[in-house]
Amino acid sequence: MKVLLAKTAGFCFGVKRAVDTVYQQVEENKDCKIYTFGPIIHNDEVIKDMQAKGVTVLEGEEDLPKAKNGIVIIRSHGVPKRICDRMDELGIQYVDATCPFVKKIHKIAMEKAEEGAFLVVIGNPVHPEVEGIMGWAGEDAAVISTAEEAEHLTVPEDRKICVVAQTTFNYNKFKELVEIISKRRYDISVLNTICSATKERQTETARIADRVDAMIVIGDKRSSNTQKLFEICKNACNNTYYIQTLDDLNVNQLRSVETVGITAGASTPNKIIEEVQKNVRINF
Repeated sequence: MKVLLAKTAGFCFGVKRAVDTVYQQVEENKDCKIYTFGPIIHNDEVIKDMQAKGVTVLEGEEDLPKAKNGIVIIRSHGVPKRICDRMDELGIQYVDATCPFVKKIHKIAMEKAEEGAFLVVIGNPVHPEVEGIMGWAGEDAAVISTAEEAEHLTVPEDRKICVVAQTTFNYNKFKELVEIISKRRYDISVLNTICSATKERQTETARIADRVDAMIVIGDKRSSNTQKLFEICKNACNNTYYIQTLDDLNVNQLRSVETVGITAGASTPNKIIEEVQKNVRINF
């Protein structure tokens, strides 16, 4: 069997930076409790390892008082401005591990709000990254993720619109929704804030999926960028399998194929990718 592993598979810059920040804080502050606001990334295996080292996940704003005597690390997805304000009020020490690409969108959101523009975020409304962006955008903002929502978007005609994207959103779908909004003749500026690593990963994944008999996509079920990879693969290759770890892989499904492609989301550790690749090569 021929196995094609995507070169872009695994941790992206922002995720690696966030994960390294947690382990660095654990090492440098052995006498201080370390917390993360929400899971630092969307990967259960990584979170379990951090918890084993004493890191506690704060599930929401109501948990912040528990961290008064500790250090809170802001997740890679970022948080709404009110969370930072609340930690300042409580005198909580915190370290911002927000992905720089996401942080850039926070800045855009604030600036556009100050200019009086209406912000449209193309992304998943319940994803923590999008929730964080909306928390920096003020009241005049909306989230859309489908063509229907784009067609029914209502903004006063005299308002300028600024469109941004969740960093892990599907690039082709982003272009489609922007086109729908643009046709409605709004005064619109479009900022493609999908990070370059996401676009490269999606492009490479599509290319591999088009050439193989089966495709394995590795990543946490909550990972937005991994879900997008799965959708891309499924469109190009019917035999596409979404797994979190090697334990989820049913090797019998690969018995009759000659070529297998492997890709992984931005929050998937190299250790898991290597285990899956090695297992596939050994068994076939």
